[in-house]
Amino acid sequence: MDRRTFLTATGAGVLATGCPGLVLARASTDARLVVVLLRGALDGLAAVPPVGDPDYQRQRGPLAIPVSGSAGSALPLNTDFALHPALTGLHAAYKQQQLLVLHATATAYRARSHFAGQDWLETAVGDPQDGWLNRALAVLPGAITGEQGIALSSRVPLVLRGDTPVTSWAPSRLPEVDADTLDRIAMLYADDPVLSVRLAEARNADQLAGAMDGTGPVFGPQSFARLAEAAGRFLVAPDGPRVAVLETTGWDTHANQGAAQGQLANRLTGLDQGLSALRSSLGSSWRDTVVVIATEFGRTVAVNGSRGTDHGTASCALLLGGAVQGGRVLGEWPGLSAGSLYQGRDLRPTTDLRALLKGVLQAHLLIDAGALETRVFPDSRQVRPLQGLIRG
Repeated sequence: MDRRTFLTATGAGVLATGCPGLVLARASTDARLVVVLLRGALDGLAAVPPVGDPDYQRQRGPLAIPVSGSAGSALPLNTDFALHPALTGLHAAYKQQQLLVLHATATAYRARSHFAGQDWLETAVGDPQDGWLNRALAVLPGAITGEQGIALSSRVPLVLRGDTPVTSWAPSRLPEVDADTLDRIAMLYADDPVLSVRLAEARNADQLAGAMDGTGPVFGPQSFARLAEAAGRFLVAPDGPRVAVLETTGWDTHANQGAAQGQLANRLTGLDQGLSALRSSLGSSWRDTVVVIATEFGRTVAVNGSRGTDHGTASCALLLGGAVQGGRVLGEWPGLSAGSLYQGRDLRPTTDLRALLKGVLQAHLLIDAGALETRVFPDSRQVRPLQGLIRG
């Protein structure tokens, strides 16, 4: 809750009793985790084109990214894979061994509905009662008090909802309130045990986030950098959270998707700039940070009649951060030949996304393997955590 939201609520005589506070977790570890949800189904074949696959150029047609020899060529990772040319910051991170790519990954969901797909992405079980990240916070080792996670959003996304206390923050579109007015209101509520605390928490949140001015778009790929920078400010605060969730929309590219340039390229540029802003905001804490970037499912291999792609199955997931053992592309590549596609149309999933999530939570946040299998990701014993994701 920011200070302008506080003033609006109190001025109308309403203050929600469940308003989250910003007296946040005192963590027993320096590890930070950021989860970035790409809502709408990212085209993993565009973000991380399989340039070494002999069927790539033919299957993708006008959406194929040039491999080399021209402006806007793919940024090489190895002989088989590259990054979209808009992802220059991520490419630099890969060369610094701080980016890891998992390709041909998916949740257990297969029916291609955004709503159900996002439920699976955020809960890992498809039941929208609580999120896997909230369940993970409940089993963190050590004594931690206060809100342990924060969503940079106008509402707490499903992945963070549950019994474990969390909070949220988002910039307001309302006009700026000057400090003198805030001081007078603080004096007015000084003897009120509820309102005085709520105002102090709101002012503290605004200071941590850098007092955004509320201009411009608040959500979506083009504003992602503003929210990512604020997330870093919260995460480096001495008594701040150690887990944050960010989300962007607009990845549902059914029409005029574009290749090296165009609609998707613009969104990838916004994502790349936001991740760079997060890194800058975290400062020295970047070395202890892991950023998980995932989407609900992928998109079709073939181009549709509107020069876009339709709902698919497997996509890619990214791990970014100073704590990541990067510079690698993981996953068994299924190929893009007609006989290799899932149901004759999609990239076939070969790695369960839970394997990546388990590997991060176990090695980075030190969550017990038994708790991961029974509480965080119920009935997932058959999904083994990926090893070697985090620097030793």
